[in-house]
Amino acid sequence: MKVNNLLDFNIDYELVDDKNKDNIFKKYNILPLNKDVLYLNVATSNISIDSQHISNLLGQPIKLIETEHKYLELEWQYLTLKIKLYKLAIYSINVSLVDSNNSYILEFIDELFTFCIKNEVSDIHIETLDQSVIIRVRIDGVLNQFFRFSINLYPILSSIIKFLASLDISQKRLPLDGRFSRKVDNNIFDFRVSTLPTIYGESIVIRILDNQNIQKSIDDIGFDKDTLNIIKSAISLSSGMILITGPTGSGKTTTLYSILNFLNSKEKKIITIEDPVEYKLDGINQVNINSEINLDYKTVLKNILRQDPDIIMIGEIRDIESLQMAIQASLTGHLVIATLHTNSALETITRLLDMGAQRYLIASTLKMVLSQRLIRVLCKHCKVTNNELHYYEPVGCTKCNLTGYSSRVVISETLKLNDSLSQMITKGDSMIDILSHAKEFDFKLLEENAMKLVKDGITSLGECYNKL
Repeated sequence: MKVNNLLDFNIDYELVDDKNKDNIFKKYNILPLNKDVLYLNVATSNISIDSQHISNLLGQPIKLIETEHKYLELEWQYLTLKIKLYKLAIYSINVSLVDSNNSYILEFIDELFTFCIKNEVSDIHIETLDQSVIIRVRIDGVLNQFFRFSINLYPILSSIIKFLASLDISQKRLPLDGRFSRKVDNNIFDFRVSTLPTIYGESIVIRILDNQNIQKSIDDIGFDKDTLNIIKSAISLSSGMILITGPTGSGKTTTLYSILNFLNSKEKKIITIEDPVEYKLDGINQVNINSEINLDYKTVLKNILRQDPDIIMIGEIRDIESLQMAIQASLTGHLVIATLHTNSALETITRLLDMGAQRYLIASTLKMVLSQRLIRVLCKHCKVTNNELHYYEPVGCTKCNLTGYSSRVVISETLKLNDSLSQMITKGDSMIDILSHAKEFDFKLLEENAMKLVKDGITSLGECYNKL
């Protein structure tokens, strides 16, 4: 039997909680997993190992399960943490049965959060299976499973998360949303919680909101010099519409907040409309959409101009009404910055037309479209050269949690509208003609910028194909 993800097993960490055996595990490339009726299941990267000798060392009959060595190394790397979490989970289950004052589960939460923040996790997914609760974390945009516990942990874990987020602990049949703040390693972090009922229980997703992200300068995000000049030129205008586009998880929010920080001053009134407000910004009026009291985009946008703003930020243009209000505001002397879910800068123009905007209004108000992606950077410790293509490829090691990548970098295409491009939009010229004309002004597609990263050995061809 050969497996890759050792977390497909409910690992009994009591079996490995013996520091005297730690050297044995690494020396013989093994890791005890769990017990069945007759045997102790032991993972190994060397299936030809003397199983009788290992059985004698561990003091019981064993059954070997083959895996790659790197999967063992990953488990060894986090073994101390997983043992601690396992113990806290067991204590939490036992204590919760007899005592409502359960400090173990809070310690479990803090240990989990510390691990996630140290590893730059953006989201924590807590999901129930038939007999297990699994914890997956999103690192560099990709979900990785790290922990697996008995299903008995879920009720107390779910209750404490709901309690922290001021949610109804007894409500398990409807989706819930909340948020809370907590100190981790002497820093305050905000956590946004979403629950969703499933056939086995609830799925809980916790978004980690790192306030350091909103303090990033537009100069520090990773845009090249030419792109920065285009962005700064566009956002210095007194009126018009600027759109930040890309799929979910492409870094639009970080870019948006960095622009707001750049523009924020005592001489300008900035109002944002967000659903929800993710980060609080000093000196900026932020409106949190609340559909339960009919405080929606339409209502806010209808009244926002009476507040005499200089700059309006719309978290997302979702329908023709919000688009029309954004266009109206930009026509009446306001700078409007918003996000839109499109795959490219030129597709944004098509999307605005599909939503019902008039060509001449798009041409007269749209000043810049920034379409962006976050591309994973190859791990410098394990990347290798493809001798045929002469590009680097990912491998995976314990430094990068076997992903082959470590951190991300932004790539973008920036379409700045000039008079000739605006006239082409008004006339209804094809997107092919508009693209051809934009290239005369050094417009570069996302694909072109991505291939430069590949040639420079920063990322891989596969990563670019997946993201573009």
